[in-house]
Amino acid sequence: MHVSLRIAVGSLAVSAAVLAIKFGAYLLTGSVALYSDALESIINVVTAAAAIVAIRSAARPPDAEHPYGHDKAEYLSAVVVGALIIVAGLAILWEAYGAILAPKPIDAPWTGVAVNSVATVINAAWSGVLLRQGRKHRSAALVADGRHLLADVVTSLGVVVGVVLVVLTRIDVLDAAIAVLVALHVLRSGWGVIRENGSGLLDESVPADELARIREVISLNVADAIEIHDLRTRHAGRTIFIDFHLVVPGRMSVERSHEICDRLEAALQTSFEGAVVMIHVEPEHEAKQAGS
Repeated sequence: MHVSLRIAVGSLAVSAAVLAIKFGAYLLTGSVALYSDALESIINVVTAAAAIVAIRSAARPPDAEHPYGHDKAEYLSAVVVGALIIVAGLAILWEAYGAILAPKPIDAPWTGVAVNSVATVINAAWSGVLLRQGRKHRSAALVADGRHLLADVVTSLGVVVGVVLVVLTRIDVLDAAIAVLVALHVLRSGWGVIRENGSGLLDESVPADELARIREVISLNVADAIEIHDLRTRHAGRTIFIDFHLVVPGRMSVERSHEICDRLEAALQTSFEGAVVMIHVEPEHEAKQAGS
């Protein structure tokens, strides 16, 4: 089992445990703010399950219908996660609206806060694991899940502070007001996940620092060629696609130009694991004086 998939399975287990804890805090208190926090945790369970499906799909090798592989499944999953986060935010707003119309006092607030804080600590620790491992393994699904959990941590801290304020001030409507703030934060987080991963579906180029590394690797291994130009990149999950034109002397043999291509391809794949490299060889009259 790939490490990304193992982490995703662990995330599902953690999310289910956190949901149970937060829902318990809500049952103890009846607080709409704590209810909103528990509702967001339902989405955590759904997103963790979606991440498992996406990672399994992305790991499938290329086939006749998908010759470039299935890596984009993770981006699609992340966009779906973002949409689910937005749905959760709207559901919280609806619940808060009812509580504003009919506010009620919170039962056993300190017990509820203590129980909810345990879930928050678990989420904080696990979100760090997801973000680190997701970036390390280029897993959009894990990063999206980690960002959502991190947003959940911020939300939970706000909820805890808010519940304490409700108890201290005895202004019951503050409970619903806090839920509204939670909803707005959730909506913003969901839109951020959609915007970030939508670029992957649109074949966005690799980040500027990686592009600079690609150019450096090429320049160190392009000896005997005249230049490279029309360098293009895109990323899909863990896979980077690199293609460019290689200009060689017109009298160079096919065998020699092929050796240069092999050297470049090997160097790029060593520097970028899983990179897919396509090189188009051209004679010297195709050189571009402006450079690559």
